[in-house]
Amino acid sequence: MKVGIYTLGCKVNTYESEYITHTLKKNNYQIQDFNELCDIYIINTCTVTNTADTKTRKIIRNARKRNKDALIIAVGCYIEANKENLLPEIDIAIGNKDKSKIVDLIEEYLEKKNKITKLYNDFDEHFEDMFITTFENRTRAFVKIQDGCENFCSYCIIPHVRGKCRSKKENIIIDEITSLVNSGYTEIVLTGIHTGNYGVDINSSFAKILRKIIKIKGLKRIRISSIEITELNDEVLNLIKDHDIIVNHLHIPIQSSSNKVLKLMNRKYDLEYYKEKIKEIRSIKKDISITTDIIVGHPGEDNKTFNESLNEINDIAFSKIHVFPYSMRQNTESAKMKQIPDDIKKQNARTLLELSKKLELNYMNMFLNKEVEVLIETNKDNFSYGHTSNYLQIKINKLIPSGTYTKVTLTDIEYPYCIGTI
Repeated sequence: MKVGIYTLGCKVNTYESEYITHTLKKNNYQIQDFNELCDIYIINTCTVTNTADTKTRKIIRNARKRNKDALIIAVGCYIEANKENLLPEIDIAIGNKDKSKIVDLIEEYLEKKNKITKLYNDFDEHFEDMFITTFENRTRAFVKIQDGCENFCSYCIIPHVRGKCRSKKENIIIDEITSLVNSGYTEIVLTGIHTGNYGVDINSSFAKILRKIIKIKGLKRIRISSIEITELNDEVLNLIKDHDIIVNHLHIPIQSSSNKVLKLMNRKYDLEYYKEKIKEIRSIKKDISITTDIIVGHPGEDNKTFNESLNEINDIAFSKIHVFPYSMRQNTESAKMKQIPDDIKKQNARTLLELSKKLELNYMNMFLNKEVEVLIETNKDNFSYGHTSNYLQIKINKLIPSGTYTKVTLTDIEYPYCIGTI
């Protein structure tokens, strides 16, 4: 049977979809483009914003229109958040447990033709193990090491749909990464819902698993998908300082640079703590790229607060900002607060994106006329494209095999690319 898979949202979803793909292939299902006529459509959903919800519903409904007789499977966060009001187009609904059982559920449905719903009010403490050995159409591989979050930031629905923090066992992580490296993946991205909180449930820690991963033979780069500022303790920072295998890039969400708003968001730090920690990081890695997430228009943010925040963000000098207009999520604390009009959120988001581009160009200019090493990822129109350790996007006027490393001198900027010359 022909299966199309569509993935929305985060790197954890990307990893889980890759696992689903491999599981289906092992069981003789044929994977093809989601937009083609398929017998089965699988949508790995997201509910982090209203936009994600809207897109999820549209994709599910379009799949049904494409083939009225297809089996429609929806999995993940949107399903978990909307368990009381599932779309009628869905034949199999799976929340954030039992994704690993998808083949059994498909075969059960094909035999009985009864709708299947696998949703739970509570998550147990078991990490649902998934293990992949290849990552199709990519030169770096993601490895999910953790699931769940218990921070309960006031704006965020994710703790309600992903459950408690759960960690993959250390030996399984090491075996999985070793297998991926043996398959030719020399850059591994460690990902989770709350990655830096790894190990809290299994008498381990993020620093402990990092120390073991570093020793894997043949691994060239370790990238951390995202980590909270409070989890960059001395143990983790010393590993970053002493081991160049950990890339020269950290994505550290700040969400707001206003102490007033940070408190309303129920974040676990204030601006002063965040800035001091960034200074500490830069003292051990001078040219490190630090990117971040910022929510614009959270309740409590006014014009004065926003303009003060712009100055703080400029002072921190992030190398890129991922900007998210605040999106009210039902059953969160922020939803009970006085909301900011959408037009103000949109205007402030545009302003912040302009600042992000300026900061990004400032960072890119630091590396002009310097030699960097690039992992080649794609080839197109006689150009090669890839990323450096510090996540600069590089464009090279020469065809170089994907998956290989090459050294280039950065000679120009064609935003969003740095031009590399061999």
